[in-house]
Amino acid sequence: MTGALLEISRGAFRRNIAAVQRRLSPSDLLLVMKDDAYGLGIDWAVREASAVGVTWFGGYDIPTALRIRALTDRRVYAWATSPRAEIAQAIAADIDLGVGSAAYLDDVIAEADAAGARVRVHLKIDTGLHRNGFRPEQWPDAVTAALAAERRGSVTVSGVWSHLSEASDADDDAAQRVFLDAVAQLVDAGGEPEVLHLTASAAAWWRPELRGSLSRIGAFCYGIRSADGPPLDGLRLIARLSAPVEQIDADVVRVGIGAFHGLPSTLRGAQIATPGGLRRIVDISGTAVTVERWEGVTAGQRVVFFGPGADGEPDATALAEHVDTVGEEIITRLTPAVRRLVVD
Repeated sequence: MTGALLEISRGAFRRNIAAVQRRLSPSDLLLVMKDDAYGLGIDWAVREASAVGVTWFGGYDIPTALRIRALTDRRVYAWATSPRAEIAQAIAADIDLGVGSAAYLDDVIAEADAAGARVRVHLKIDTGLHRNGFRPEQWPDAVTAALAAERRGSVTVSGVWSHLSEASDADDDAAQRVFLDAVAQLVDAGGEPEVLHLTASAAAWWRPELRGSLSRIGAFCYGIRSADGPPLDGLRLIARLSAPVEQIDADVVRVGIGAFHGLPSTLRGAQIATPGGLRRIVDISGTAVTVERWEGVTAGQRVVFFGPGADGEPDATALAEHVDTVGEEIITRLTPAVRRLVVD
């Protein structure tokens, strides 16, 4: 192996998915694949997930959902508000759309009418996070408009969904009450939603009473735990970032990866795994990381920055916590200068 390398384990990914599915059951897994599957690559991940029984994929935006659709015939969901040209593409590709505003609902209905097609929509109720979604006072009008379009054959109201703040259990309990009231209003008006989804990774993992029939899980399937969160039973990080020793000085070692590869320069002081044990990062330049020297160091030895822990290295979240960010950002910011290698 030469140069900076991100090794990605298919086997670990499959095992994580199986563990998540067991934990969620009977709620189904919607595998979130935003940011190119958290920087790990959509193409191989869709194939692996499909092979182990994942039936729902989340692309966040329509371009990502279209990439997923090219790889699978399973259900694909996109929830970002998108321009009408993208909506038309999504309808043609049979992608489920999350809808959280009257203007977006109007656009989706108009594009479905223009295409002479029926599109599956999931209406979003704002349960208090105020990220987007219909406010409770707007919900009756949204239901009326969506069901009218359903009767005309333009849409199918396939789901109701929302986001949780996860600020406290009490806040999430209150959000669930708003969510369930919105579902009841839809059903009373004649709607028959196929799926209900309120929880993402952390809430779905720790608060089973909040889960709907579908749970949106992204980071955990890749083994990326929440910031400041505990280890996740049965899950491990599927990626391992390493780089070779390139220069040995009196007290330090220079390793062939740096800020130009996507490592934050603020990682100074973080500990990483070397053949001589954990050592502290002394400095980061554009092309190199300077690390405390260890006994017996030789050029070409590899240093592990994050991984599942087999060499004592931190996971991506632990490294991210050193610079007050999240685990997925440590991975997604890696540039093409870091070679990706998917292994069994």
